[in-house]
Amino acid sequence: MPELPEVESLSRFLGERLVGRSVARVHAVAVHALKTYDPPVTALEGRAFEGVERHGKFLDLRVGELHLVLHLARAGWVRWGDRLPAVPPRPGKGPLALRVRLGRPDDGAGFDVTEAGSQKHLAVYVVRDPREVPGVARLGPDPLDEGFSLADFRALLDGERRQIKGVLRDQSVLAGIGNAYSDEILHTARMSPFKLAAKLSEEEVERLYAAVVSTLREAVERSRGLALKDLKAEKKSGLRVHGRKGEPCPVCGDTVREVSFSDSALQYCPTCQTGGRPLADRRLSRLLK
Repeated sequence: MPELPEVESLSRFLGERLVGRSVARVHAVAVHALKTYDPPVTALEGRAFEGVERHGKFLDLRVGELHLVLHLARAGWVRWGDRLPAVPPRPGKGPLALRVRLGRPDDGAGFDVTEAGSQKHLAVYVVRDPREVPGVARLGPDPLDEGFSLADFRALLDGERRQIKGVLRDQSVLAGIGNAYSDEILHTARMSPFKLAAKLSEEEVERLYAAVVSTLREAVERSRGLALKDLKAEKKSGLRVHGRKGEPCPVCGDTVREVSFSDSALQYCPTCQTGGRPLADRRLSRLLK
């Protein structure tokens, strides 16, 4: 799933190529991905891109006074083309959900929004204000905002009785962190994913805050300047524990372990994060005694 660093890189990549150029044609191939109908997606045609921003994991393309807002969900992506196929796409069972062609209809440049797999959760919105998108309206602070301080982070955790893994992934608490980077942040902070947020000591809060900021900033910097086709590979290569079950931890050499849930899994290092004790592989996991 694209998370804050990947969406930030998408935002920068598209911003460099779109601003000042106009929309010639919009093809909504997967109608189920469209979550708004007024204004219609065709209202973007003839308008110029004025900027590209990120709100958590949402991509916001400003087109005149309208906003094309994308949430890529688990398997969505944006693919740039200097010359898109001349024949308009037809609705079907393929991954293409939306095609945006730039300039005159025969210019050829533009981008496709795709979604792989059978679980179709990609969301496309055309709105006058991005806050009309429910997911954007409920977002918590962005951890990469310059004004996001340790005091702000401490206040978010105050009285929070949930496990810290779930808190980090809650978009209404912090915007942009998903399953992969929450694993990476907790490994960097040397903290169990099942530790209760409200029971963190002051030293642990400070360590976790530093891990949040450093992990996300480093991931963004690693992706700087890469082509869109290379961003997924860069994310995977930069992860230390997430998706690396059975591999040696790059810090201590212990074996990375996994806890599986009904629709996801987390990975962690016992030596670095849980005092060498494995976590039980069930939804309500506790440290094995």
